[in-house]
Amino acid sequence: MTTPAGPTERRVPEAVHRRRWAILGVLMLSLLIVVLDNSILNVAIKTISTPAPTGLGATQSELEWAINSYTLVFAGLLFTAGLLGDRLGRKKMLLAGLAVFGIGSALAAESGSPVQLIAFRAVMGLGAAFVMPATLAVLMNVFERDEQPKAIGIWAGGVGIAIAIGPITGGVLLDHFWWGSVFLINVPIVIIALGLMVWLVPDSRDPNPGRVDPIGVVLSVIGLVLLVYGIIKGGQLADFTEPQVLATIAAGLAVLAVFVVFEKRSDHPSVDVTYFKNKVFSAAIAAIALVFFALMGVTFFSVFYTQSVRGYSPLQTGLLMLPLAAAQMVFAPRARLVVDRFGNKATTTAGLVVLAAMLAAFATLDADTPIWLLEVVFFLMGAGMAHVMTPTSVVIMQALPREKAGSASALSNTFRQVGGALGIAILGSVLSTTYRDGIEDKLSQLPPAVRHTAGESIEATLGVAAKLGPDGKALIAPANDAFLHAMHLTALCGAGVAVIGAVIVALFLPGRPPAPQEGQEEAELVTADH
Repeated sequence: MTTPAGPTERRVPEAVHRRRWAILGVLMLSLLIVVLDNSILNVAIKTISTPAPTGLGATQSELEWAINSYTLVFAGLLFTAGLLGDRLGRKKMLLAGLAVFGIGSALAAESGSPVQLIAFRAVMGLGAAFVMPATLAVLMNVFERDEQPKAIGIWAGGVGIAIAIGPITGGVLLDHFWWGSVFLINVPIVIIALGLMVWLVPDSRDPNPGRVDPIGVVLSVIGLVLLVYGIIKGGQLADFTEPQVLATIAAGLAVLAVFVVFEKRSDHPSVDVTYFKNKVFSAAIAAIALVFFALMGVTFFSVFYTQSVRGYSPLQTGLLMLPLAAAQMVFAPRARLVVDRFGNKATTTAGLVVLAAMLAAFATLDADTPIWLLEVVFFLMGAGMAHVMTPTSVVIMQALPREKAGSASALSNTFRQVGGALGIAILGSVLSTTYRDGIEDKLSQLPPAVRHTAGESIEATLGVAAKLGPDGKALIAPANDAFLHAMHLTALCGAGVAVIGAVIVALFLPGRPPAPQEGQEEAELVTADH
């Protein structure tokens, strides 16, 4: 037993190896609250958009910012968080990130205005940025390579559990408490996770970490914020040709271009752009970004469809989303078996094609469509996602050396979050622009100031209709029609994005190796590099 059979034999200490599944459980609990938070918020969107005292009276653009302030800080700092974890120790980053996330959650629960909520969500994003990459990096260091695909599958299934628990928990809380309870629920979970982590999780770091790159971090955050701000502003004004909108989007793209050039020339980049020379790695990253682009945009409008058009409560909406999460929980841990049989390319391409078809199916939903059809669509969406997320996560994490696990995880999560932020911004803007175009002529009898507010979203129109009393009833049917038209167009845009993802992975991901066997992913990556 003292003579290792080869350099890849048992690299994990025996004491850590014995408790690896318990460690995975703690990592999934940490991941749970980070993912749970966004899925809880999706159900609470409508409540937060209603006027005080029930909600905060947030407009459509403020709602987009409440989601995106979290996402942008999260995405902008993931590179640095991954590097700091590799340098200072992943356990330390996990503990610090969870503590900040818990404090941000408590503050968000007590927000007195949409602006405060947006600011405290950014604090939560700061904490989450240090949690997410560290969970995958620790996982890669407590499991041997042959068990990594299985562990990553279970980890991806944890995302499905969070997506399931989030809307139902949010619905129960909103039925019994005020809207802030959807954030306050994070605090006890954080405390439990911190205790278990101190006890169980070993620390690990990169023996040769890179230097932190503050200029790169600042450029990436500024570029992303400007780009997303311009897109959301265009949707708010229902006009993307406004000089202010065009200038902001152009400035964001210019800063991101400078960021790429700077990272290419830096000797200690936040993002090592040489990783992207590996076509397999690049295709897997692109697939994850495009999946989340489509999914986050669709989740954003589906809540308004179920609550505003169909009249379901937040709890009922949460239950309606169960099939989406259930499918991920069922299929994510088993997706590796499909990969073993058919290869990464066939599995991921099929997953994206199913996702695209289900997004397109949203374009057939009306105010009186049987609700079981929506359930089928959600279930198949979850199944499609599971067969994209698990294989692409394995490809990304195994494409780079184990020591760079934090960086690989950070890159994967950054593109996931950036994809999600752009999905909410772009598809949200398509939704609001199309909605305003559809409802504007029905609002002509309203005073100009009220007319602009009423045209921002279906919630705004229904809010104005409620204030008008019997006179406002005439606005309800046109508002539903305008929203359904906007939703159909937005869903088709999301489907188009998923199709682009399917084409990319079909072209660049490795096919099925000649002889499936243990260590298959290594063979696939070697094949792909050649």
